[in-house]
Amino acid sequence: MTTPSVQYTARWIGRLAEISARQWDALAMPLATPALEWAWLQNMETSGSTGPKTGWVPNHLTLWRDGVLVAAAPLYLKGHSYGEFVFDHQWAELAQRLGVDYYPKLLGMSPFTPAEGYRFLIAPTEDKTAVTQLLVNVIDDFCLKNKISGCNFLYVDPQWQVQMEALGFHKWLHHSYVWQNRDFSSFDDYLAQFNANQRRNIKRERKSVAKAGIHFEVHTGETLTPEMCLKVYDFYSDTCDKFGWWGSKYLKRKFFEQLYPDWCHRVVIFAAYTETSPDPVGMSFCLTKGDRLYGRYWGSFEEYNNLHFNACYYEPIEWAIANGIQIFDPGAGGRHKKRRGFPATPNYSLHRFYAPKLNQILADYIEQINQAEQFQIDEINDNLPIKSTDPSACNEEQQV
Repeated sequence: MTTPSVQYTARWIGRLAEISARQWDALAMPLATPALEWAWLQNMETSGSTGPKTGWVPNHLTLWRDGVLVAAAPLYLKGHSYGEFVFDHQWAELAQRLGVDYYPKLLGMSPFTPAEGYRFLIAPTEDKTAVTQLLVNVIDDFCLKNKISGCNFLYVDPQWQVQMEALGFHKWLHHSYVWQNRDFSSFDDYLAQFNANQRRNIKRERKSVAKAGIHFEVHTGETLTPEMCLKVYDFYSDTCDKFGWWGSKYLKRKFFEQLYPDWCHRVVIFAAYTETSPDPVGMSFCLTKGDRLYGRYWGSFEEYNNLHFNACYYEPIEWAIANGIQIFDPGAGGRHKKRRGFPATPNYSLHRFYAPKLNQILADYIEQINQAEQFQIDEINDNLPIKSTDPSACNEEQQV
């Protein structure tokens, strides 16, 4: 399908392989997130993690000028809401009561990756405002012609969000737990921000792992091996099996196998070892780009007290401080993150429904929903175990 404009041609593609990595990454590499790069999205498709069988049908929108790719929107047609981590089931139920088919819907995000940064990919040579408007027009036309219930963008880039709101998309507020490097030069600096009780707690959690005879090694870049990438799948699969629907096994074994060798520079693995075996007993799998670190998956075949906290938070934080990381998003879920220096941090999704009744209800009530979510964020952050600035409290800290 092509849609000619004065100087552009829009084309929908069903396979990322129709575009070269060089063309796509010319647009994706400048972004902060690694999860919109060609190798990551292509791996999703070729491994079978996304596709018709999993209900994530690639339907990417591309824009061309004189045969050159100048803009793209990674998009998927969905017949369900699994793997999104934005729970829109209440909207699906409302649509059913209104007699509206909620599925299929059009979705923009990096599949199974609840990390902020989604936006249209646009070459710096183009007028971003005009191109964004053109892409939205093509999307609207596609959804209306094909009776798609709505278009949804999840975990969006904050600056892009403002631009899309001006084009009529409604924002829906959510929250993640995100760590920020506050000029820490060491793990001790990180510890110093907590009140005395929580500092002791974190120290105990780290010591308990050391007492169990466990040490950590970091594998990234050239220190990664094909066997290590496959080991990530084994731990990931085991965790998914333990936790059922919450840990749904979205990614195929082949996905982890194909991380090597082309994506090793983006992967950081924090592996836990005992002194009695060369094989890790647990590990966390993270992605990195620039000054960002993203926690994705973790697993452990044996139960060790506090291993999860060390593998997923403390070891990555220590590595992040040593490597100039400024933002560490450890992944979805878990209020226990706030006690370890991850405050509730707003993120937004963007929505447009094409059924007039459903879109009107969204417009009428979404602000109330956002206010309730903001209240929850404030409530969480009002109870962080951060050291008080009250002078009497500081004196008490010095006496501990």
